[in-house]
This record gives sequence, structure tokens and C-alpha cells, in this order.
Amino acid sequence: MRYVLALDQGTTSSRAILFDEEGAAVCSAQREFRQIYPQPGWVEHDPREIFETQRAVAREALQKKNIPLKDLACVGITNQRETTILWDRQTGEPIHNAIVWQDRRTAAHCEQLKSSEELVRKKTGLVIDPYFSGTKIAWLLDNIPGARARAERGELAFGTVDTWLVWKLTGNRTHVTDPSNASRTMLFDITRGDWDEELMRLLGVPRALLPDVHPSAHAFGMLPAAVLGEPLVIGGIAGDQQAALFGQACHRPGMAKNTYGTGCFMLLHTGDRVVHSANGLVSTACAQVQKKEYALEGSVFIGGAVVQWLRDEMGFFASSSEIEALANSVLDNGGVYLVPAFVGLGAPYWDPRARGAMLGLTRGTSRAHIARAALESIAFQCADVLQAMQKDAGEKLAELRVDGGAAANDLLMQFQADLLGVPVVRPKVLETTALGAAYLAGLTVNLWKSREEISAHWKLERRFEPRMERAEAQEKMARWRDAIGRSRNWASA
Repeated sequence: MRYVLALDQGTTSSRAILFDEEGAAVCSAQREFRQIYPQPGWVEHDPREIFETQRAVAREALQKKNIPLKDLACVGITNQRETTILWDRQTGEPIHNAIVWQDRRTAAHCEQLKSSEELVRKKTGLVIDPYFSGTKIAWLLDNIPGARARAERGELAFGTVDTWLVWKLTGNRTHVTDPSNASRTMLFDITRGDWDEELMRLLGVPRALLPDVHPSAHAFGMLPAAVLGEPLVIGGIAGDQQAALFGQACHRPGMAKNTYGTGCFMLLHTGDRVVHSANGLVSTACAQVQKKEYALEGSVFIGGAVVQWLRDEMGFFASSSEIEALANSVLDNGGVYLVPAFVGLGAPYWDPRARGAMLGLTRGTSRAHIARAALESIAFQCADVLQAMQKDAGEKLAELRVDGGAAANDLLMQFQADLLGVPVVRPKVLETTALGAAYLAGLTVNLWKSREEISAHWKLERRFEPRMERAEAQEKMARWRDAIGRSRNWASA
């Protein structure tokens, strides 16, 4: 038996999962790391902590299984996207904390760029929003003393988290990324498959900062033996959501998946065609093996993070897994609607000034009602995205494949199916983000020969059929949109 080690660097934790030739998870290790909030709407990570926790869990996972290192075929990397890091090429030291994808500090800059919205959309498939990396890079260049001059001299490097990890893991030698991550920067022409000079001028980002772009299944570099005990090829890289689409075996146009993580991310495969959204979604590059492929994507900024908020800030429970029992202890939400716009709203609203709101509170409202409203808020946001997606695609989806930590919550999955009116399908392996990175790496070293072989490994765990009458679902969605309207354009800056 041969194995692939997937490094899954997420927004709140670093994980490593060892997969065997059948695509089964053999063992894993995980560590959370600090979330840094310098001021309201700002979110940062320590890049050193990202690397150190990722390296530590990689070693820990291998020690748990104690497999001969000769049986380890390769390493795949998947990562939180858009999170932006600049570092010194000589020392490998970051010049500032990573600015996380959730961060809203560049909202004013994005508003100044709105006249270029059509240019950005045409080339990148994206909307102009603080979510994406481009304005984060510009902020660092303009706010860290001397950074812009150093960048123009070629002394600094930019990377999303995949690029940072490869740089550190290969001993400060390899500056690379893949199209799925590059397509999230507002600097990459997804049709041509290259960095774009016009966009670099628009955002004030020097070309010298940017990494080389290779297909997602590619020999990106070598881990020296000092890292894990044996030299290993990094054979695959993909941003977390495109990796999950690949891990869910959504290889054909019309197939869709939704990942329930810190945020929620729904992707619909559109084949070799870039479909430009008229309904608040973005177009993005899929993980690429031999040809260019694309997807429509809707991004919900606060998904599972609303459960963390109830746990950490509100003290509702000690473990996130307790929310299902608490929410199930009441028959319904008691009229409570929670809009978790803690860092603004993503698709299909794109409102960086929206803020969280809780409506419908009465003297009889309990912790259980709020917990249920929090879970339902995840499903409501995803239903907004799917409705926009079906309008853009011009057809109704046959089913929605789901993954991520919160997809294990039966209450949430049933409510999601009820709102959508389509079956929600949960696979046996929920860690499809890491699995997608493993599959990409395995294709590079011929551990798997084709996508068809990979697709055969996908196994159903449970299918949630819609039970709610469509009139009731539509009534709930209308009430939700009323709540959304009251949360919008709240913040003054």
C-alpha cells in the first residue's frame, strides 16, 4: 500500500491527513492557531504560526501511523485562499501578519476601484471586493514602511498560503502557485491563464512580487529529508474550495458541491467555459490537470464560524459539536433570525458594510432558539447562493454534494435540503478538501492514472431528501431576506 500526505491549511487550524490508495483517510492530526483581530473588521494570522503548526501536524500524522517513509508517494497541499502574505526573499521572514480572506480593511480602496468593475470581472471572473488578495497586497505595500520600494527592487515575495508553505517547506527556494489560487487575487486573467499587466497597474502591484503559476497537478518542488525524514515531491496544490470540488469527483459540467467550513463555498463546474454571473456570483479557475476548467462560485463568509462565535464569544457550549443537540431541543427557531454578517456579506450581496443582526427576540427566546437560528443562518445563506447559481446556469441542479466539518450535522443538512428543494448528498469521506489535494498529487506521481479511477472511490454515506412544502420554504426565505435587508450597509467604514 502506498500513501499520500495531504496538508490542509485552513482558516482556524492546520491539519495533515494521510490517505491510502483507495482514497480512505488513514490518520490525521490537527492544531488550531491564533486568530488576531487588530480592530473591528480586520482579521490576521501569524505566518510563522501557520507554517509551524502545518509542519508539526505533518510529522504528528506520520508518527501516528508509523508507515515506512518509502511507502509515502508524495505530498499535496490545499489552503485557505485569498489570505495574503509578503515576505523577504533573503531571510524568508514575513514583513507583517497575514491579512486573512475575511478581512475588510480595504473596503474604501475597493469602492474607489468600482469604475473598473467590468474590466476586473471580464479578466478575472471576480467582483471588486476586500475578500480577494489584490487590494490586500496594495495595503501592505502602502502601509509597511519601505515595502513598495523593496517590492519594486525584487526583494519581497507575495504568496497566498500555498505559496508561503511551499517556500518554507522547500528551504526558501521555490516561489510557485496554481491557477485555483492565482484566480483569487484579482491579478490573474483566467482565460489566458497568466498574470495580467493591466490589473497589476490598476492595483499597483509589481510583477516581481508574483509567483510562477503551474497546473494544480504538477511537481512543484521537493521537501528535503529534514522536514519529514525522506525527500518528497509536492505533487499537487489547489485552493481549498477547488480541491473539494476535485475531491468530490465533480469533474463534469453541471456537478456542484458545497463545503461547510469556517465559511461556506458552493461551486458549480462549468467545463471549459467561463460563465460570467449576472446574479452576484464569481467565476473561478478549477483545479487544473491537463486543460483549463472553470466553475461558478458563491462564497459565504461566515458559516461554521457562527458556531465558533456562540462557543467562544457567547459561551453557549464548550464544544461546537454540542450545537446540534441544543438546537434540536426546540421545535423551531421561535421566530428568531440571525444574520452572521460579522465581516460583511459575500455572495450574492457583496456588502462589506453589512454587520451581524439578530431579529425576532422575545422574552421567551432561549439559548436553544438562538443556536437553531445560527445553524439555520448557514443554510439560508447557502440557499441564496444556490438560487443565484441556478439562475446563472439556467437549469436546476439534480443534487448538491456536501462536505466539511458542519456537513456532519444532520439537522443542518436536512434543513438545507428543505430550503433548496433538491437532495443533499453526503459522502463517506467528509474531508474532501484534503482528499482533492491528495488526488492531484497522486495523479502527478501516477499513483492514480485518471479521474475516472478517482471518481470510482466516491462513496455515499447519506442522502437528505427535501421534506418541507415549497410554500413554507419560500416563506422562510422571504423572512430571511427581510432580516438580511436590516443588516445591510450598517457600518460607516
